[in-house]
Amino acid sequence: MHLPFFRRSIEFGRHPPPRALLPAGVPTCPRRLQLVSPRPILSAAMRILMVTQSADPFQERGGSVAVVTAMACGLERRGHQVTVLTADLGLGRMSSGTDGFVRGQWGWQSDKDSVETIYLPSWASYRALTLNPGVFSFCRARLRTFDIVHIYGLYDLLGPVVACACRRFEVPYVIEPIGMFRPIVRNIRLKRLYRRLLGASMTRGARRLVATAAQEQQELVEEGVPMHKIVVRRNGIEPPQRMPAGGTFRLRWRIPKDAQLVLFLGRLVSKKSPELLLEAFSRWQTRPEARRPAVLVLAGPDEGDGYREKLEAHAARLGLGSTVLFTGPLYGDTKWSALCDADLFVLPSQNENFGITAAEAVACGTPVLVTDHCGIAPLIQGRAALVVPHDFQSFSLALDRLLRDERLGAELKRGCADVARELGWEEPLEETERLYAGLIKEGSRG
Repeated sequence: MHLPFFRRSIEFGRHPPPRALLPAGVPTCPRRLQLVSPRPILSAAMRILMVTQSADPFQERGGSVAVVTAMACGLERRGHQVTVLTADLGLGRMSSGTDGFVRGQWGWQSDKDSVETIYLPSWASYRALTLNPGVFSFCRARLRTFDIVHIYGLYDLLGPVVACACRRFEVPYVIEPIGMFRPIVRNIRLKRLYRRLLGASMTRGARRLVATAAQEQQELVEEGVPMHKIVVRRNGIEPPQRMPAGGTFRLRWRIPKDAQLVLFLGRLVSKKSPELLLEAFSRWQTRPEARRPAVLVLAGPDEGDGYREKLEAHAARLGLGSTVLFTGPLYGDTKWSALCDADLFVLPSQNENFGITAAEAVACGTPVLVTDHCGIAPLIQGRAALVVPHDFQSFSLALDRLLRDERLGAELKRGCADVARELGWEEPLEETERLYAGLIKEGSRG
C-alpha cells in the first residue's frame, strides 16, 4: 500500500457537508431517518457506529464477530440506533449468496435484527487486511450523525480512517483492541510498523480503550497506554434458548458413547497452541490410567496458510490416528452440540484476551481446562475450570488429572451453572451504555 496516498486520502476536505444532512438516496429503514438531527448534548437513545474489519456472517474470522454481533443487537434492543461498518469479505461467494442483503450507496447492506450493517467493497486484500476506499465517502457523509464510535480490533485500514475522521469532526471514539494491541506470533515487524505509522495517533485520539480482562489491561499499560484511559469490561455469552439434544455431535462424527471427548474449538492458529494440546493428548494415550478410550476434536477454521496440514502431520507423527478429528469450523446448533457432548473443553492459548468459547462450554455444563494466559481464567478458576501455566508439563498433568479424576470433573460440572449465570451480556451492555453516555456528556462540556 502506498502510504502517502493513504495519508492524503484521509484529509476529508475543508468543507464537509452540513452535519444535519444525509446524502440523498441512502437506503435506510424509517428508524434510521432519526439520524439526520444534530447530535444532542446527551440523549437516552444514542446513535452508535461500530467499526470492525469482519462482521456476521463471516464467523470464521474469530470471536470478535460474535462480540460485535452481541453488542450491536443488545444495544439495539435497549433502544439505541446501531450501525456496523465493515468490509465485504466475499458475500457474493457465500453459499447463501446475498439473500437478506440489499445494495446501498456504499455496498451491500443488511438490517438484520434492526442493526444497520454496511459492507464496504474490498478492492484488494492481504490475509485479514482489506482496502476499502468507500470508507472515506462514508465518513464525509455520515460520521457526524453519530454520537459515539466504537472501533474493534487493530491492524486493519478501516479503524485508522474512521479514527482520523472522528478527530477532525470531534466525534468521541473508543478502541477495543480485542487482544491485538501487543504484536505477537506473526508479522511482528509489520504490526510494529502499523503501530508507528497509523496505530499511535489512533490510540492517542481515543477517549478510552476497552480491555476485556485484567490481563489485557496490564498488557495495554505495559505497551504505554495511560491507565486512566483503560476501561475493563468483560465479554458475555448468549446460549441458545434450547440446547441441542445430547449425543447429536457424537452420532454425526461416530464418536463412541463411552469415549471421553476432549474438545478444542477455535481458530487453528499458533497462538492458541493446538500443537501443545496434541502432545499432551498423545502422552495421555500412552499412560496406564487411560483405561477408557478418548477422542480429541480440533474444531475451527484455518487461515489457509497450511497450519491445519501441519497439525495433521504432527498428529500422524505422534501416532494418534483416528483418535484425533479435524472437523473444520462449527457454527450454530452444531457448535452448541459439540460443546454439550464434550467431557472436557480445552483452550491452551499463549495469549487470549478473553476466551468466549470457554465461557460457552461452561454454559453447556462442560468442565474447562485453560492456561493462565486466557483473560477468562480468573472468572472460572476452581469453579468450572482448572487453570494452569502455559507449558507442556503443567498442561499435560492437568489434562491427565481431569480425564482420570471423575470426582473432580463432576465437581467442576456442578460449578458451571453458577458461573454461567454470571457471564451473561446484560452487565457488559450496561457498562458500555454508561461508558458511551459519559463520553458523550464529557464531549458536550468540552
